[in-house]
Amino acid sequence: MLQKTQSTGGHDEKVNCAAAVIHDAGRFFAVSDTPAFAHDWLVEATVSELQEAMTSGKVTSTGIVMAYLERIAKYDREGPCLNTVLEVNPDAVQIAEALDAERSRSGPRGPLHGIPVLVKDNIGTHDKMHTSAGSRALADSYAPEDSFVAGKLRQAGAVILGKANMTEWANFLTRNMPAGYSSRGGQVLCPYGPGKFSCGGSSSGSGASVAANLVTVAIGTETSGSILSPATCNSVVGIKPTVGLVSRRGIIPIMTSQDTAGPLARTVADAAILLGAIAGVDDGDPVTFTSIDKAHKDYTRFLDSDALKGARLGVPRESFSRLDPDQIALMESLIHRLRSEGATVIDPVEMPEVNELTDNTAMLYEFKPALNAYLSRLAPHVPVHTLRDLIQFNARDPERMLKYGQVLFTAADEKSGNLTEPEYVRSRARDVELSRTRGIDRVINAFSLDALVVPGNFGAGVSARAGYPSVCVPGGCTASGQPLGLTFTAMAYSEPVLMSLAYAFEQATKCRRPPDLDNLA
Repeated sequence: MLQKTQSTGGHDEKVNCAAAVIHDAGRFFAVSDTPAFAHDWLVEATVSELQEAMTSGKVTSTGIVMAYLERIAKYDREGPCLNTVLEVNPDAVQIAEALDAERSRSGPRGPLHGIPVLVKDNIGTHDKMHTSAGSRALADSYAPEDSFVAGKLRQAGAVILGKANMTEWANFLTRNMPAGYSSRGGQVLCPYGPGKFSCGGSSSGSGASVAANLVTVAIGTETSGSILSPATCNSVVGIKPTVGLVSRRGIIPIMTSQDTAGPLARTVADAAILLGAIAGVDDGDPVTFTSIDKAHKDYTRFLDSDALKGARLGVPRESFSRLDPDQIALMESLIHRLRSEGATVIDPVEMPEVNELTDNTAMLYEFKPALNAYLSRLAPHVPVHTLRDLIQFNARDPERMLKYGQVLFTAADEKSGNLTEPEYVRSRARDVELSRTRGIDRVINAFSLDALVVPGNFGAGVSARAGYPSVCVPGGCTASGQPLGLTFTAMAYSEPVLMSLAYAFEQATKCRRPPDLDNLA
């Protein structure tokens, strides 16, 4: 669940681009038989538009699922071969048919009824799909139960269309591995420039699939930048929630104190609908009890197109340190636009913590006990049940498993797994002190700010260590065509304010443009 923004390199690891068919209870539907609806109106369709279309009888959930499967065949497995979808749910069509029948009998359950959703491959689904974190070591592993997130999606009537490809082990296997690469799934490509621009990580498949209109919305996970990174790289909306708003139960972990799941969507409204569906208290995850009276079932009620008028926003210029000149120029134009929409922008606000918080010591210590606990519950046929097992499994097949090494695995395995080391305790305390007390809390209180504004995922480590929320919204593209997002960040459980600001910016600018997939092959 760690971010990655470097170049993707080539796509020599892409999966076989074979023609796709869908098996449905003994019947076979060729993807070319899906309705013409798939080729025009579906592209960029929002959750609300799809609901209206299903209500009016223009299309069914079954037709929507089939249409997305056709687009996956055309663009993910053929054409540009974006490689964003690791696995398709073999029950997706039947689930959609059942939801169509339910709609006819008693109406929709809510805004996600019949809507296809992709979930990142580290999010457990207790069905016919695997949960592998992109690793061949777990290629035959089925989650022992639905994750809280998957269960909430099913309860809301969503169709879990499949598993999204991702950076292997959420980018905590090694250093210098390309964003979006996994030994099981190969390389995810950015639909705005395959092989030219990064797809972001580690929720790369979730972000790129939504950007390419291969699914309506998707779920990613973040430990430090892994929702915000693919959001900015693929010109989509990403919400990294407050740690505690969404349960981590059933998600392959990295770091208990920072892990969270969150939405990726093409619009703020769609992301708001998805967040409302997955937020809430879970007996299986104690941190969620901090969200009692703070989680909302409907975040769309907070969306206000006038939210920027009178808003106070701060710009920590430290977050610009890794931007190139074109990105800086684009950010300057976006800041100017915030002012023109009525916001008071304090620029700069000093926040050195953006560049000081680069030490991942606490993460190295937390990874081993969290992962060992998860692996210990897997079925006996799975070849790995501890981090040590994983290291040995990888070492037996270095050509496929260790293309980029496993230095983070080995470093984490050297720790006790008991979290008793003074180095861990001091590191975690320092993270909280710098990110909260001397970081976000200090700046927001000192300037009476509604939010901080940063470019894309640059500076994501501060809100990640604080456990605070961020919302990234498309900010357009540089002269070279590379997307860049605008991210709003504030203190714990400020999602309603952040989403409202992001929505107002989105409605005022309409920066998002869909990628031209037909000219990428």
